[in-house]
Amino acid sequence: MNGYVGTPTSRVDGRAKVTGAAKYAGEFAADGLLHGFIVDATVPRGRITRLDTSDALKVKGVVDVLTHTHRVALADKDEAWKDEVAPEKGSPFRPLYDDRVKFNGQPIALVIAEDWETAKFAATRVRVEYEQEAFATDLETERGTSAKVDQPHKPRGDAAAALAGAAVRHEADYVLPTEHHNPMELYATTAVWDGSGSLTVYDKTQGVQNVHKYLCGVFDMKPEDIRVVSPYVGGAFGSGLRPQHQVVLATLAALALKRSVRVVLTRQQMYGLGYRPMTIERVALGAKSDGTLDAVTHEAIAVTSRYEDFSRNDTGWAEQLYKSPNSRLSHKLVHLDVATPCDMRAPGAATGVCALECAMDELAVALKLDPIELRLKCYSDRDQSEDLPFSSKQLRECYARGAEAFGWARRNPAPRAMRDGKDLVGWGMATGVWEALQMPVAVRIVLTANGHAEVSCAASDIGTGTYTIMAQVAADALGLPIGNIDVKLADSTLPQAPVEGGSWMAASSAHAVLGAAEDIRQELARLAKAIPDSPLGGLNASEMVLVDGTISKAGDKSRAVAIADAMRHGKLERIEKQKLNQFAEDKSHARNTHSAVFAEVKVDEELGVIRVTRVVSAVAAGRILNTKTGRSQIMGSVVWGIGMALHEETVMDHRFGRIMNANIGEYHIPVNADIHDIDVIFVDEPDDRINKLGVKGLGEIGIVGVPAAIANAVYHATGKRVRHFPITLDKLLG
Repeated sequence: MNGYVGTPTSRVDGRAKVTGAAKYAGEFAADGLLHGFIVDATVPRGRITRLDTSDALKVKGVVDVLTHTHRVALADKDEAWKDEVAPEKGSPFRPLYDDRVKFNGQPIALVIAEDWETAKFAATRVRVEYEQEAFATDLETERGTSAKVDQPHKPRGDAAAALAGAAVRHEADYVLPTEHHNPMELYATTAVWDGSGSLTVYDKTQGVQNVHKYLCGVFDMKPEDIRVVSPYVGGAFGSGLRPQHQVVLATLAALALKRSVRVVLTRQQMYGLGYRPMTIERVALGAKSDGTLDAVTHEAIAVTSRYEDFSRNDTGWAEQLYKSPNSRLSHKLVHLDVATPCDMRAPGAATGVCALECAMDELAVALKLDPIELRLKCYSDRDQSEDLPFSSKQLRECYARGAEAFGWARRNPAPRAMRDGKDLVGWGMATGVWEALQMPVAVRIVLTANGHAEVSCAASDIGTGTYTIMAQVAADALGLPIGNIDVKLADSTLPQAPVEGGSWMAASSAHAVLGAAEDIRQELARLAKAIPDSPLGGLNASEMVLVDGTISKAGDKSRAVAIADAMRHGKLERIEKQKLNQFAEDKSHARNTHSAVFAEVKVDEELGVIRVTRVVSAVAAGRILNTKTGRSQIMGSVVWGIGMALHEETVMDHRFGRIMNANIGEYHIPVNADIHDIDVIFVDEPDDRINKLGVKGLGEIGIVGVPAAIANAVYHATGKRVRHFPITLDKLLG
């Protein structure tokens, strides 16, 4: 297969986005559209004793105020509120369900008015009184209340004894703060009432069919009476995997008033949604004097809410990376009076690998070994948790290619030894690892006689390039120009797709496209052979390919029939094929992506100001379907990794259980001035075992390891090890 796949192809949806033709959830019009504004709780735990909406209802233009005592029916059972990515245990949050307050910022009322400004003003007129209860929001002070959760990590050997007897030991806590997603597009839902009891819900989500099933359960609606659409998403990064409360509130209002309703969250209200939970990561490493590992232990203690358990794999990554005969891993949760966390780019790995890779750097310092040398000594060719070989693992080549591009050989290993004028210069590195996942996806292709094809699937494109990937694969598989391919996504009535996350959508959807295209090729072969005196007569379908708008003999374009002629002879205006692609289960190999990240920092010796001046990320992720959008994915991930290392932290005042920097003025993220040279290297990694195209996915791997590489560079520059992220100048100077 050749042509578009594997080339730097521009986004097929790019023009729509830059011209404003692309519509997002809060932009769809409807006759008589009403606007909702959410009233948030101002205490972290307790009960609403009085909720007076009378003053709000007096405001001109206000239509209604919905509360837990004034609303249409909502489902009672937890099962109705579950979605396909719901946390492992607990009772999902239900907006406007009862008088209980579970976290500060919880929605407790919805003001609905003729315009947004009126609704926002009237929301200030809603009077609320509470019976407040004792609460806790501080992980570090509540650490002693942690409870272990089940995770699929089995201890190997006797880690405690091996640590005690190790020639060199390192043990430390690494603290990763709570972080919020802050996508450019605010969460919004426009619920359009059609006048007959049915709704079309335009929602910001990473999974329209997940939201569709969820709303049917919450409101006891028939599947045919609700449709969920989300053609464009302005960033989500995991925050849209689960349905968010604004979709419930907009739907609730539309059903109650029998009118179309839009609810858009403010930036501050976005901080009442899920987030990357704060974790305390305790890593202990025991090694022989030559650097080979005797033992690894990794314990994560993480935040979750009172009402749901949320945990991800923070602690298992050493099992894929470093040989050790003894290991013990555990994950514990502390239940606090906060909203439930949610997935955030590379959940578990972004935090857990950060701690592991900082610890490996500290071990390298203690052993007086180069950080790459230590990792190569400990390199594992098997996933030790299940004792499986990898379907492919070109991590050694990532180390070599990344080090060469970065100039690692010129590094002086002594801290504070490298300078640029008044700046201390530090070079650090770290490893990245993520899972190569794939999920069942269905695709429908409609090929018309004029040589155009429509590819449709319920999958979302959250800005990662799914439209383009599917168009590339379809163009190659059907032998058509990419301009002849139209892709329709993110409509709950389209063929089945999971939520878009986990780096699985490119590989999964591409193979569903291939499956549907293969069925079309088979049909065209039958039609072409039926033409009298066909140049393809006597050939089997397996000997024919689609190329340049024809079906022809493989390797011989002189024996060809135009697709249009084959369809005309068969008296067909269109050929429609739908294919559900499911990957064969393979328990014989581990499937992962890997990277080696190299970072240069310059630190003002007097002021402690840190600049990340260079990053090289060498990535092994199977076959890269689109090197242009793929590089963009990795660059964006590196920027976020810089934010994790130096900037991002959700700050809570634990006296009130309230987030204090719920805005993008005070929640610091990298800006243009913070970003300098980023070099992305894709390491060739053939993998004919994982899937037909050898695709693994790129969404997560780019961020993993970046914060640690920067932290290690800061240590190399300054000689000071900061283990509490983000690394800010007060921690360097203090």
